[in-house]
Amino acid sequence: MPVSSPHDVPVSLLTPGAPPASGDLAEQAVTLQLLRTYDRPGPRYTSYPTAVEFHDGFGPDAYARHLAAAARHTDAPLSLYLHLPFCESRCAFCGCSVIVTKKRHVAAQYLTYLAREIGMVAQALGRRRRVVQYHWGGGTPSYLSPEQMRDLHAEVLRHFTIDPDAEVALEVDPRVTSVAQLETLRALGFNRLSLGVQDFDDEVQRAVNRVQGVEETGALVAHARALGFASVNVDLIYGLPRQTVESFARTIDTVVALRPDRVAAYSFAHVPWIRAHQKLLKVEELPSADRKLQLFAEARTRFLAAGYRAIGMDHFALPDDDLARAADAGTLHRNFMGYTTRPAPDVIGFGVSAIGDVAGAFAQNTKKLSTYYQAIDAGRAPVERGYALDADDQLRRHVISQLMCNLRLDTQATAGRFAIDFEAYFARELSELAEGPVADGFLEIEPGALRVTTRGRLFVRNICMIFDRHLREKRAATPVFSRTI
Repeated sequence: MPVSSPHDVPVSLLTPGAPPASGDLAEQAVTLQLLRTYDRPGPRYTSYPTAVEFHDGFGPDAYARHLAAAARHTDAPLSLYLHLPFCESRCAFCGCSVIVTKKRHVAAQYLTYLAREIGMVAQALGRRRRVVQYHWGGGTPSYLSPEQMRDLHAEVLRHFTIDPDAEVALEVDPRVTSVAQLETLRALGFNRLSLGVQDFDDEVQRAVNRVQGVEETGALVAHARALGFASVNVDLIYGLPRQTVESFARTIDTVVALRPDRVAAYSFAHVPWIRAHQKLLKVEELPSADRKLQLFAEARTRFLAAGYRAIGMDHFALPDDDLARAADAGTLHRNFMGYTTRPAPDVIGFGVSAIGDVAGAFAQNTKKLSTYYQAIDAGRAPVERGYALDADDQLRRHVISQLMCNLRLDTQATAGRFAIDFEAYFARELSELAEGPVADGFLEIEPGALRVTTRGRLFVRNICMIFDRHLREKRAATPVFSRTI
């Protein structure tokens, strides 16, 4: 999962997830003014409805019912996410659910319980065991020893069958990932690595408590390629303390020289009221809103010049990468693990804080180790909250997902799929779109389709906000998309 922010934290338009339309200075000036005009916090839409709607009325019994429903689709593929929360130290920018400890026995105990949860859920899924996307996230999955990696993967294979062409990925920290770990992972069948970099500038690294050298990162990338990993991803964050356009440009050039297949450039979400450790960051060292736009514009310009394609909101990929091909074909998908080319109707989350997406419902595990252990000892799923989607949620989820991933919605096909009159059902939304995004050049309404423009990439989350029923209900007093100045 992205390391820059927790799920669905409201993010201002001035912490954008996509770049200006071009490197043209006049266009950037227009876009910046529009950003100021339309600045409004909104979700990132890693899910719809967002995690803000999750509630504790959805618990283990509800999850069991949805697992039973999913089990009936025997031949449908699955996505698996395993959350490995442990880190040796805490990065000051981190927005993930992590446990910082050097006590290795804590992780050993956790893996025992994780194996038990995997077995419980697999039993509930019956004969449905085929996996097309399999991801270890964290935390730092490379916190585990090679032996622990082998044992955990063997436990997964005891219960599930991973397709030969499945995406088998994990997140690694180059500072703590060894050659032996990489060799073990490749031997187990992992084929994609996501490397946390964030920024290579010394001043920025000291400010966020993550000192990481270029040489060690480059060596890890080179070794991964030598071992045959099919795809290497690098994660960057813009908006960190002490970042300047010049320093971030140097980081981009260094990353381009490493030639990763994919790059994710996330906007830093400063949420110290949610992540208390972010209070260690000096607010006066954070870039201004205008500077953040310049940082991302610089990154986009340099990645495009180096031959990368802009993908979705905040990713770049080489033209022959699966993400770029899926974007060309309009088949890009997105879940809690990020953009994917291996969609599955159900995502199963394992481990503390993990979120599943099962048979029309989201289910999130408890974030506390003690509660997690107690639930498994009692023979029940460690789910503490979730949300079951109704028919309207399913429709709006499709609309938002298509716009977020493929920047286009086939309204005619959507009407047929959900048996609605699109223009009548979304009359209010279409009126707001015309008054705002269409008038300002973010969106084009074509016969049978909505299409996000190049400029509109920067505002795609806010276009989607217009279709968010739950957000509308919370903001009943004002339009979802309104000018603030």
